[in-house]
Amino acid sequence: MFETLSEKLQSVFKQLARRGKLSEADVDSALREVRLALLEADVHFNVVKEFLGRVKTRAVGAEVSRALAPAQQVIKIVHEELIATLGPGERLNLSGPKPRAIMLVGLQGSGKTTTAAKLAGWLMRQGERPVLVAADPYRPAAAAQLQTLGASLNVEVISGPEAPPDLCARALKSASDGGASVVIMDTAGRLQIDEALMAELSAIKGRTSPAEALLVADAMTGQEAVKIAGGFHKQVGLTGLVLTKADGDARGGAAISMRAVTGVPIKFLGVSEKLDGLEAFSPDRLAGRILGMGDMLGLIEKAEAALDFEQAQKAAEKLKSASFDFEDFLEQLRQVRKMGPIGQLLDMVPGMGQLAAQISPQDAERQMRRTEAMISSMTREERRSPEIMNASRKRRIAAGSGTTVQEVNILIKQFKDMQRLMKQMGKRGGMAQLSRMFR
Repeated sequence: MFETLSEKLQSVFKQLARRGKLSEADVDSALREVRLALLEADVHFNVVKEFLGRVKTRAVGAEVSRALAPAQQVIKIVHEELIATLGPGERLNLSGPKPRAIMLVGLQGSGKTTTAAKLAGWLMRQGERPVLVAADPYRPAAAAQLQTLGASLNVEVISGPEAPPDLCARALKSASDGGASVVIMDTAGRLQIDEALMAELSAIKGRTSPAEALLVADAMTGQEAVKIAGGFHKQVGLTGLVLTKADGDARGGAAISMRAVTGVPIKFLGVSEKLDGLEAFSPDRLAGRILGMGDMLGLIEKAEAALDFEQAQKAAEKLKSASFDFEDFLEQLRQVRKMGPIGQLLDMVPGMGQLAAQISPQDAERQMRRTEAMISSMTREERRSPEIMNASRKRRIAAGSGTTVQEVNILIKQFKDMQRLMKQMGKRGGMAQLSRMFR
């Protein structure tokens, strides 16, 4: 999400950076380009108007004219105002007596059931003990889907034949008796104009007094998501939003517009189809990613969740001593893959957004799988001593991994080059060579 918007904004800022002292005409010209980029990204017109009004007021004043680097100061202003537009990051409300109830609402197909499971996993990582409630009796196999997801997380799923308000009330009591700390209610998908189903939501809310009423909305729906949020908020009284498919080819304007238009904060972003693909919404980090500043904090959090740091430390020591072999490389490769798609990870590194845009996620993932297959097809002896690999061994590895001998040769050569480079790291020019390689 935001790839196109990010590229256009960075292009505008590059043009500004080429100028020294900025005139009001320079700022006006840049902001016209920013306006077009935001509108094309599906940001609500009124939100764009108010946002640019605040930016211009600050950008043509003394704040920029007296700055040593005017262009950088304009970028700083845009960043700060973008954070203000996205609104303050609000945490999930987990205060009050246990168990706390969380009600998920939304249209059919918005991803509520999967989001319920993702939220349960997220809460477990926070030390909570969640229970899931299958409160959608209308969609075929909805309860079975939630049961399957719950089993994969080892989370209890409560279902039953009674009406959703009665089921949710029973589930809350059962969770209290069982010592659960959070009850997540997966309600049926509905339109905000469906009076009977909206009345059902009101009944569930009245019976369970949820600490959170979260709307699950598809980020791909653009401005329609803003209208949906407004409709549900009027009927139910939302406390937060969850935007799903935020990793898809969405223009991203809905995320920027929603807080300003509805007054309801975004609390989570669904960033992958995996059960750990749910991120707590952080306006400053999202604004940084939109403007190409990266998200190092998010990258660190992904690393902490996925990587074994004791193994990583051992691998680093082996790299320093040039004893790093294919077995170590295979282990590190598997750990990195747990962190998510390569393109997504590069996008979180400051200054790497353009490189991420040039990489096909499918090609990168395919190459990583092929590399893993080639190393897995090696014997332990071959992984530890690549120099023993002759033509027949390479043919066997290629056949076992579904690759070619040429690909095996390239992998071995690249690995030897890396080993050679690490041996030179302590010598003069080693860091310069490493820098050139990454550049």
